[in-house]
Amino acid sequence: MELEQLETHYREIIRSTGEPLERDGLLDTPQRAAKAFQFLTRGYQQTLDEVVNGALFESDMDEMVLVRDIELYSMCEHHMLPFIGKAHVAYLPNGKVLGLSKIARIVDMYARRLQIQEGLTRQIADAVQTVTDAHGVGVVVQARHLCMMMRGVEKQNSSMTTSVMLGHFRSNTDTRAEFLRLIRP
Repeated sequence: MELEQLETHYREIIRSTGEPLERDGLLDTPQRAAKAFQFLTRGYQQTLDEVVNGALFESDMDEMVLVRDIELYSMCEHHMLPFIGKAHVAYLPNGKVLGLSKIARIVDMYARRLQIQEGLTRQIADAVQTVTDAHGVGVVVQARHLCMMMRGVEKQNSSMTTSVMLGHFRSNTDTRAEFLRLIRP
């Protein structure tokens, strides 16, 4: 959405609260909020090919590759409030390895969209599988949802964990157990 359209919508939201838009602290808020929203949803302007940017390399590595504790910030598609957490992503290479930073970039690309955590976890796993053609992919996402903390049931210490296991991570209990053991703090 265009910045000007977003600004107009934010002006209307602020006006509907009864706050005067002329108040000193709110003068530039519609523009700042519009820019922030564009940033928080920039994943819609990215593609998997752009994010990976050819960083797939031949390798005879056949053991698990794991990137732990990738921080993520996303927006709940139901309430448009943030959820904040971390992703753990592992795969079993099949002749190729993915550039390390690309895994974090894949997480960010999907996190920077309106989401539910279950969908985010699946999208990350499917993307890593698509790019690497790995023997298996495991993804665990742990997050705290402000829609549950700030409103509704207001449970401050709640968190959610989701997982998606593909290939050997799903079919081989030893592989799954190793992954889950490695991501424990």
